[in-house]
Amino acid sequence: MKVSVGQFNPGGEVAGNLAVMRRLAAEARADGGRLIVFPEESMFSVGRVAGAFVAAVDAQWTTFVQGVSHIAADVGIAVIAGGYESSGEARPYNTLVAVDEDGAILGTYRKLHLYDAFSYQESRKIKPGDDGVTLVEIGGFQVGIMTCYDIRFPEQARALALAGADLICVAAAWFKGDHKVEHWETLLKARAIENTVWIAAAGTSSDHCIGHSAVLDPMGIPQEFLADEAEGVATADVTHKRIEEVREFLPVLRNRRFENNAVVVPAG
Repeated sequence: MKVSVGQFNPGGEVAGNLAVMRRLAAEARADGGRLIVFPEESMFSVGRVAGAFVAAVDAQWTTFVQGVSHIAADVGIAVIAGGYESSGEARPYNTLVAVDEDGAILGTYRKLHLYDAFSYQESRKIKPGDDGVTLVEIGGFQVGIMTCYDIRFPEQARALALAGADLICVAAAWFKGDHKVEHWETLLKARAIENTVWIAAAGTSSDHCIGHSAVLDPMGIPQEFLADEAEGVATADVTHKRIEEVREFLPVLRNRRFENNAVVVPAG
């Protein structure tokens, strides 16, 4: 299955962002893509939305999801994209939606790890998810989905791998800063290598976010990638065969001896 990552700079209006996503989805489909992953804030950017943030979320989440479904069905490509979903409280969820190539909703994932780091506090505006990890089936592949800061928590990617993920898709708006590109690239490679899974990561490219979307194989080798282009698509052929090849000589999932709830035994 050919998998694409779509990189752009979401503005403050849902309609405009959906128009860009439609254009990039069509480009991916022309490249043979069966799935395209878009950034974390594809619905709209918190910093650019007009008016009260929570009111915009309440009014626009359903419109966004319907728009993503229409893009998928019209273009004929599965889509994973991020937005903000009402929680019924003062803080909405940071949510990914996955739809198939017919536009049917496969599942949603509410970001578990909020970005309370590097002098930023996402939890001031966003409510953390509490429903665990999400795995959907697309084109014969088990696809796990994660959001941005989640990639710094190896146990989450491991949970997806143990649940059967062949491909982990990461939607991000990765802030710029000292060593941040190195962190992003290193973490994507690590999550691929330690779990012997494919990784498809799509990021916002803007004055504040790095872009650097990529598709990596189970050895952590980038197959296709972007740098800091304002807009673009990268497409790579994701195969079961490559997973099987790597797991034959690097059977880390089979060799592991620690469960996620491993107990520390005192020395002596």
